[in-house]
Amino acid sequence: MADDWQAGGFGLYLHWPYCAAKCPYCDFNSHVTRTIDHAAWCKAYLAELDRAAAETPGRVLHSVFFGGGTPSLMDPETAARVIDRVRHHWPCANDLEVTLEANPTSVEADRFTAFHAAGVNRISMGIQALNDVDLQRLGRMHSAREAMAAFDIARSTFDRVSFDLIYARQDQTPAEWREELTRALDLAVDHLSLYQLTIEQGTAFGDRYNAGKLRGLPDDDLGADLFEMTQDICAAHGMPAYEVSNHAADGAQSRHNLIYWRYGDYLGIGPGAHGRLTVNGARYATESYSNPDRWLSAVSGGSGEKPRQVLTADDQASEYLLMGLRLREGISMTRYETLKDRPLSPDRLYQMLELGMVTTQGDTLTATNQGVRVLNAVLEALLSD
Repeated sequence: MADDWQAGGFGLYLHWPYCAAKCPYCDFNSHVTRTIDHAAWCKAYLAELDRAAAETPGRVLHSVFFGGGTPSLMDPETAARVIDRVRHHWPCANDLEVTLEANPTSVEADRFTAFHAAGVNRISMGIQALNDVDLQRLGRMHSAREAMAAFDIARSTFDRVSFDLIYARQDQTPAEWREELTRALDLAVDHLSLYQLTIEQGTAFGDRYNAGKLRGLPDDDLGADLFEMTQDICAAHGMPAYEVSNHAADGAQSRHNLIYWRYGDYLGIGPGAHGRLTVNGARYATESYSNPDRWLSAVSGGSGEKPRQVLTADDQASEYLLMGLRLREGISMTRYETLKDRPLSPDRLYQMLELGMVTTQGDTLTATNQGVRVLNAVLEALLSD
């Protein structure tokens, strides 16, 4: 178990907590502020990298992901110094993937050039919709035309560009989604993250929904139809799903996110960032203080992390199953058994096989298309002893 993380790899997630505005559907740890002390943030990130490196000497790093928030609002010099420090501390894979999340409102050609020079080689853009009416409903600050202009800049600067779309939006018809998704696929993009709109409590949309003011949302049947349509259209365009919500051309999968889903180790640095870290044979769940000012203060005191939680064998096996069955490649049942010290319940596994929710081939357990649609229920059944 001490080396189990190596089956998934080793990555670094760095959280930038600031946005130009808070989207009404967003429950991420993001904040709006008038002023940002970029020098203080850079100093804090570097200090946390130094601390993390002392615990993980000699590990080969496969990916760096600048997430948020809107990391494209970061000073490109901060990104450059972070990447330089990363390369100083860890041996890096020859194909190290360095992703930066960006919103169209923060995209300028010179800033993207600066991020590219800093060492960023992949961009993930939060476009979310390709028409102005829905962009306004989603609280986005950009127009569809601005989104396409930003995409053109990204594509001309970086070899690898992904973008996000949200579907199952208010009053959206299957025909409208088919046209929009097809248009997105025709843009020569090689990776798409396609998320059904979910209403999270504690968000502006959650408050409107609770008050009965968020109308036009699809029912479960329409949501399922839109999901199936998404799978079919993407597959026909050579962009099949490799994870529940992520589609890619062959070789263009997000290497960073694969570390999560293959249950590798990853450092979480920045406000609210989570991590999984194996040290001295024990695996820990890590979490940083979420309030930006609190995090900065904690870092100046020696560490931005909250006290760590030791993950038991059961915890690790459950997390491996929860993450791995999201992947179309599935999980290794032997690896699960090694983590838990006993196999999946034969009765539960047989039940899911009989219902057509999962399939097995040799050592591999995979959720079927039918199982993916109700994956939470499948996981609950398999995890019941």
